[in-house]
Amino acid sequence: MSKQLLQVKHLTVDVEQKEILHGIDLNINAGETHVLMGPNGAGKSTLGYTLMGNPKYHVTGGEILFQGKDITDEAADKRAKEGIFLSFQNPVEVPGITLASFIRSALEQRRGKRLRLSEFRKELNAAMDILQMDHSYADRDLNVGFSGGEKKKAEILQLLMLRPALAILDETDSGLDVDAVRTVSRGVEEYQKDKQGALLIITHSTKILEALQVDATHVLVDGKLVAAGDGSLVEEINENGFERFLNA
Repeated sequence: MSKQLLQVKHLTVDVEQKEILHGIDLNINAGETHVLMGPNGAGKSTLGYTLMGNPKYHVTGGEILFQGKDITDEAADKRAKEGIFLSFQNPVEVPGITLASFIRSALEQRRGKRLRLSEFRKELNAAMDILQMDHSYADRDLNVGFSGGEKKKAEILQLLMLRPALAILDETDSGLDVDAVRTVSRGVEEYQKDKQGALLIITHSTKILEALQVDATHVLVDGKLVAAGDGSLVEEINENGFERFLNA
């Protein structure tokens, strides 16, 4: 039986004193892949940012348990060290720090020890090869001058290197062409092989899901989870949209 990794209990969240999420309940076990779908403005990204601990999102009710520990009030950096990862819709540019330096620093924080440069580079290059990334990108400033697809690849590169216990992918496939989606999906599939880390994939599209095993699908409408099912629910939404959920 899979170990319970994340428990979200009756979670309510507001942003600038406006309640966005209303009584969310969600359970994710180790090794599972969950998909969160819903129309624009439903609150999907709000849930992702709240789980990561972004201070802009205020928990006004309920609790978040991660690996059996209450993290509702924990800071984002502490959650990251404990194994929660969030990829962004629009990754920011960070001049003055290279992609390699950023990942190495994060990895040392995650593992709690210094890494030999040669061993780190070998591991990094292997992960970049999976994503068909030119190794020269490692020595470029983080996301500076990167295309949209390159930024998303850099996010998935971090995922492969950090191997978090819970990875939250927020619209990772947005704005990508077909080839870039395939490459990003390949990286997510590689992470999935571990069978230990769990995924929460927030998406409008189903392209990134085509090669992945989906254990559960959740539909969020107006800040409420209104439906849940297995991977077949993704196919239904792909064919018919969200109309029946909006009506409900």
